[in-house]
Amino acid sequence: MPTIRILSAGAAQAVVEPLIAAFKQEGHDVAAEFGAVGAMKSRLLDGAAADVIILTAALIDELIASSQVVAGSRVDLGRVGTGVAVRKGTPLPDVATIDVLRGNLLAATKIVCPDPAIATAGKVVMRALEGMGISEQSKPRLQFFPNGYAAMKWLAASSGQLELGITQNTEIKANKGVTYVGPLPDGLQMKTMYSAGLCARATDTAAAQAFIATLTGPTNRAALAAAGYEF
Repeated sequence: MPTIRILSAGAAQAVVEPLIAAFKQEGHDVAAEFGAVGAMKSRLLDGAAADVIILTAALIDELIASSQVVAGSRVDLGRVGTGVAVRKGTPLPDVATIDVLRGNLLAATKIVCPDPAIATAGKVVMRALEGMGISEQSKPRLQFFPNGYAAMKWLAASSGQLELGITQNTEIKANKGVTYVGPLPDGLQMKTMYSAGLCARATDTAAAQAFIATLTGPTNRAALAAAGYEF
């Protein structure tokens, strides 16, 4: 049986991995690679073998336009917002309004987030800092990671004080070593639609379509909601 090969944004890792386990129990061979959306898009464009790709809806549409993803195959998982995290067991800062978030970011010793060059959440963070007028003050304390999972893993393992993480809610909630403080306040928040698509070079179209249908279908809706997706 051919392998179902998946390229996926880190924002979907928490819901894709359990589904992979279920498909393997049914006898399918499944291989997945997770990372920032820009990196995953580049992997496909560079010729990586893939049957299913999960990125932002906008990037899936770009790949459809360039014939890398099959037209009409895009199916949405849901929207994901961006939130703030701290290491588990440390005090929770107030992030409810722009003013109090601004103060807590200025007081932070470290702000960790995905690399804005390749990750959606990183771009949101940079826009938020600019919107609050603290991008220059924050630069020395910013630390970028290849994706939100890596940022949260670092935060969970750190022992520093007053460290904050900002990434997509799904990447925060999936890491038990950090605590989800809350979403970025209105005015800074940006919710991103994530979607799955069938790759044009898929070798097992039926299995790939079955994976996408299960991931995005009604029986998986509760898991998507628990992971942080909004519909």
